[in-house]
Order: sequence, then structure tokens, then C-alpha cells
Amino acid sequence: MTAKDSDTDIVVLRQKIHGLSATAYAERLQERLAEQTVTAAQTPDAERRLLKQASVATGYSLPEEIPEIATNLELFACVFAGTGHLSLDEFEANKIAVTNASGVHGPNVAEYVLGGILSFARGFHQANRRAQFNEWRSYQTQELTGSTVTIIGLGAIGTSVAEHLQSFDVHRIGVRHSPQKGGPVEDVVELGNTEAVHKAVSHAEYVVLACPLTELTRELVNANLFRSMPPETVIINVARGPVINTDDLVTALQTNAIRGAMLDVTDPEPLPPDHVLWNFGNVLITPHNAGHTPKYWDRLADIVAENIARLEANESLRNQVV
Repeated sequence: MTAKDSDTDIVVLRQKIHGLSATAYAERLQERLAEQTVTAAQTPDAERRLLKQASVATGYSLPEEIPEIATNLELFACVFAGTGHLSLDEFEANKIAVTNASGVHGPNVAEYVLGGILSFARGFHQANRRAQFNEWRSYQTQELTGSTVTIIGLGAIGTSVAEHLQSFDVHRIGVRHSPQKGGPVEDVVELGNTEAVHKAVSHAEYVVLACPLTELTRELVNANLFRSMPPETVIINVARGPVINTDDLVTALQTNAIRGAMLDVTDPEPLPPDHVLWNFGNVLITPHNAGHTPKYWDRLADIVAENIARLEANESLRNQVV
């Protein structure tokens, strides 16, 4: 639905994610919420008008200060998993619940990680580079079977990665803030235990970064941690760029301290065209693309529709951050 003058229960704010329109998101929500009116705002004025009516808003952020505009708002459903860009204290002060999109990216990012691991195991990155020069020349490959994969971060994405690896007969080690929560892995260690983290990567052919960026994880992967990794290790980063110290990564690659890297996120981001990382044949770089999926709105609409039902029933919300 598009913006109109009738009463609106849920307003979808202006946004585009992965090239998907907000109108399509509104349509997915309306399919799940037949008894309510879902409206997609098309202009700034429409956003302001609709926010005065709606009890639920969903988007990247609110266009203006909460108290002045969204007087009836009970829930803001952020369309991103991360909410660091929001003034959560302001939402809390105005008794507006905030949820995120955690879980939307699980299957697609897990496929990205699996693709990266298989590419390095079977040497597809080498084949692609040689094909650019019409070079028919054999190269060594490895098997994923029997490898150790350490996953740092066992949230929705890390858990999905571990589940996707289950059929490959690998040893999976999970690193998470609360190891007592477990996960679909053979071993779990505490993120805050430095010695345990070093041990977790010390025999890993693949280290997957799927953790949020916090003070604890900022530059977690640095020269010291690289020294604990075997030279066969491949780093795959689908977390945030600053989880890796970029200068230390470059040094590790230059000195063959690790086998390679697959980076969907970088620091800085975007990666400048003249950055040295572009020149390594054993580094695959994608433009923060791992989360792209045509099913994004469907998965998010499922979460938001469920939370609206929970809100009406006065039940706890899924993915609530405030």
C-alpha cells in the first residue's frame, strides 16, 4: 500500500535495502497482517503524517525526534540487525519498544561463508585468477573434510554457519560471550578468555568472524592472534571490518603467516581503490554483500508480524533491544 489519508496502523518508512523497495516490504507485511492497515510512506511529509497515526513503525531510523512526531508509537522495528545508529535511550524514555532484524541474514550469510571456505579448499580463487590470463595450469587443492573451523560469534549468523557445516565432517569450535549457551558445535569457549580464544584458532584451517563489533571484539584479530594461527588458516570476515586490525592482516598475508582471507567487510569501508589488499591473489573481497537475499523482506515481515501479535497480547518481543 502507498501513503493515503485513512488511518494507518503500521508505517513503513522510506528505505532501500539491497535494491529492494520499501513498497514491497509493506506488501509482505500486509499479507501477514490482513486485519491491520500497512502503509508505505513515499515522501518526508507522508512519513511525518503517518507517524502521528501509527502504533508501529519500521525502517532504518525515525526521520525526526521521537517525542515531537511519533506520539502514538509503541514499537519501532528496525530493519537492520545492528541498532548502534539509534538513540536507544530516547526510545526507552518515551516507552517505545525497539526490535532488530536479527536472524534475517542467517541462511544467506552462511551460504556466503560456506562458498568462501569451499573456494579456498578447492582453489577456485586460483582458477579464476589464472582464467583471466587464459592460463591452463594445475594447482594444489585441499579437502574441507576433516578440517577445523572456528566460528567467533554464535549468534543467529554464527549458528547458521555451524549448522551449514554439519554435513561436511569438520570439527567446529564456537567462540561466544556466554559459552554456557552452547551451540551446534563440538566445543564452545568464552570470548572474554584470551587464552581460550588463542587455543581455539591454533589448529583452525578456517576462522569465521560473525561477532558484533564491541570493545571486546574491536581488533580482536591482530598480530598477536595471527601468531597463534597455523599458516594454513583462512580468515573469513562477515562481522565488521574493525574486528580485524587491517595493518596486521596485511603483514600476515605478506609474510605467509596465513593462507588467505575472504572479506565482506573491511576497515576502512569502502576499501579505497589503491589499497594493497586489492593486490593479493589469496584475498577475496566483496562489497558488504554477504547479506544480500531476495528473501530479506519475507523473513523480516515474519519477525515483525509475530512481534505485532505479541505486542497486542502483551507478551515479550522477539529481538527486543529496548
